[in-house]
Amino acid sequence: MYISQLTLNNFRGFSNKGTTLYFKEGINVILGENNAGKTTIIKALEILFSNKASKKLTINDFNRNVDLESLKTVAPKMVISATLKESADEDAYSDELLSVATWLTKIETPYEAKITFEFFLPENELETYKSFMENSFSGDINDFWKILDQHFLKKYVSKIYVGNVDFKNQLNIADLNKFDFQFLSAIRDVERDLFKGNNALLKEVIDFYMDYEIKSNSELSDIERIEKINENKKVFSTEAKKLIEELKKRMTNGEAQILKYVDDTGASIDNSKPVFDGEILDTELYSSLRLIVEKETGIKLPAVSNGLGYNNLIYISILLSKMQRDSTGNYLGSNAKTFSILAIEEPEAHLHPSMQYKFLQFLKNNNQSEVNQVFITTHSPNITAAVDLEDLMILQKYKSSDFIENIRAAYPSKVFKNDDEDDVKSSEYVRRFLDVTKADLFFAKNIILVEGVAEQLVVPEFAKKMNRSLEDTHTTIINIGGRYFNHFLKLFDLNKSEYALSKKVACLTDLDPVRKLLSTKEDGEYDDDIESSSWSKCLPLFLDKEREKYEYKLSSNKLITERDFSDNIKIFSQDLGTSSTFEYELIRFNSNQKKLITSTLSNQAELINLFDMLSEDDSLGKMVECMRKSKFKEELKELIETNKIEDTIETKIAVLASRYLLSLKKGEAAQELAYLINKSNGEEIIPPKYISEAIEWISR
Repeated sequence: MYISQLTLNNFRGFSNKGTTLYFKEGINVILGENNAGKTTIIKALEILFSNKASKKLTINDFNRNVDLESLKTVAPKMVISATLKESADEDAYSDELLSVATWLTKIETPYEAKITFEFFLPENELETYKSFMENSFSGDINDFWKILDQHFLKKYVSKIYVGNVDFKNQLNIADLNKFDFQFLSAIRDVERDLFKGNNALLKEVIDFYMDYEIKSNSELSDIERIEKINENKKVFSTEAKKLIEELKKRMTNGEAQILKYVDDTGASIDNSKPVFDGEILDTELYSSLRLIVEKETGIKLPAVSNGLGYNNLIYISILLSKMQRDSTGNYLGSNAKTFSILAIEEPEAHLHPSMQYKFLQFLKNNNQSEVNQVFITTHSPNITAAVDLEDLMILQKYKSSDFIENIRAAYPSKVFKNDDEDDVKSSEYVRRFLDVTKADLFFAKNIILVEGVAEQLVVPEFAKKMNRSLEDTHTTIINIGGRYFNHFLKLFDLNKSEYALSKKVACLTDLDPVRKLLSTKEDGEYDDDIESSSWSKCLPLFLDKEREKYEYKLSSNKLITERDFSDNIKIFSQDLGTSSTFEYELIRFNSNQKKLITSTLSNQAELINLFDMLSEDDSLGKMVECMRKSKFKEELKELIETNKIEDTIETKIAVLASRYLLSLKKGEAAQELAYLINKSNGEEIIPPKYISEAIEWISR
């Protein structure tokens, strides 16, 4: 059995329109910006499944985004409900099923059960409420909530119903005792709650694991277990009695001194007198046990000397042991828990990234914890990267058509359809490459996807020069390491899936024009200047110049030609026919910035000459002659000689941009370019148009 759905209506950030959230068996990792409802979900689960949680809520638990006019006629009401569903491998007539037998709404396999919490003004108080609101209330929405808090909230009642809520069958509190709900908040004092044996948690765990070899022996009957444990207790009592006698011996004279005034005060009655005696039970000695840390050197230190991270892990591991203890029928009989829920808020609070990863892997792989379902809220990309795509739920705030703020949930794994071959391929790719860096896309409000490290480094610098703060707009730049946009964009395409993430996504991508040889020589060999008959890169300078020889594509990028996405996604690239890549476009827009010749470029002297000759408006022929011998130079000369390329300023800039691109070692130059842009003063380095447009759009 597992909690498959949770519906929240008018509870905190969730509006009275109602929001249904979907969960899976095992681990559920809940992401979202601050105040997006992560803690609210945990609180709702606690209200439903913990018999220790207060059911009396406060005025601050109501959703405030309600129209005042509707509140004048209908008193606000909170509703929280959960659906529990049969697990795929669950045994027939399992303990889980029996624990929710009276909650069932669907008997057929997989069975479903429901529990509903309502917090409302009783019907006999509604007339007073309506009369007051119609005849006496005057004020704004803030005044309303004050009135509700001061005069009506005390009359509110809470009810928990099971099964079909229309039948109003109330929960038997004994049924809730079968559920074990444990919540670890982000702020917890593990030293207070853990390291002394008189602490309730540690004492319960010690008591359970004492004589564990007997308790866990399935070959023994219950009577045999009790007998063997009692034998151990007798042995302990016998040994402990020797200690008591030793203490009494040491108190022989002292006892007389302590009690010497008994007769004088009249405390001795009927010749009776007080003496010291006693016994020690094993359970009484739990309080003397302490958790310590024993180093490899043999040195023993108190566990409080550990860092917070290690102590939190120790605490969680002992809590899991307690949950195992509480679910053990041999130990607790009919009082054993049948369904356990562990909720952890921000486990990354005290854990190093590598420890976060290890902890999540432990929760996923450990089958001894006896925890049916785990709910984790987090802001950590490390934790996000450690779990499966199916484990993730992303909460997002939005405004509906009537401008009422609400919360929706996105489910990354659900955007990929299992019966669609292309979706399956995209799903596999995203899962494979969703590392810590790319996991940031789940946390940011806006995203800029780029295909290389150069754009990843220079875009933030250009944004600063444009006085646009990517940090203030919660924009992150994700380098997807190539032209794999389609795989990732499915996560955000609201037209294609209701489960997609609603975020602004700007894609910066290159045109990358190409050409293909049309004809061959008589001997079947291809022309020497083309490496193969397949599509190959083509500089913009050479596009459409030899149609009798080549077939051309202004862009080999399908993302440019197939722009069929929802409005929250926008593609930005260079102008068709005039450009190809970021570096090429950078020179086109900064053809007077000789400082862009970085130390990692080859042909530096040649490039300096080309910049100078362009600034002096030298002829195209002169610029070509200054270049060293290369295939590029030979093809360019041939096109000039056949009058297929004209001597214009645009052509000369294209020659400079082409030569720059051919001299570039992309990975090495990216960091230098970012540094240059950051340090540029006076003579500014201008961002290419498509980059400035992307920054402007994402910053709105």
